[in-house]
Amino acid sequence: MLEDVRSADLRDGVYVESVAAGTVVAGEYHCSDCGYGVTLRAVLPACPMCSGTSWDQVAWSPFTRARRLQ
Repeated sequence: MLEDVRSADLRDGVYVESVAAGTVVAGEYHCSDCGYGVTLRAVLPACPMCSGTSWDQVAWSPFTRARRLQ
């Protein structure tokens, strides 16, 4: 399964691990191409918006959504 993960170097020097469609996951992910978001505990599909096959996992925190709402 680790071969389905790759790292992407972002502008600010932060590395984000991307997961390929078809990998069994649990959590919140955003499409690497268009940003479409899914939360699931299943096999990652191809993106329904752009057909992308690479997903970035969203860092989880119990306060993540609360911060976004403020």
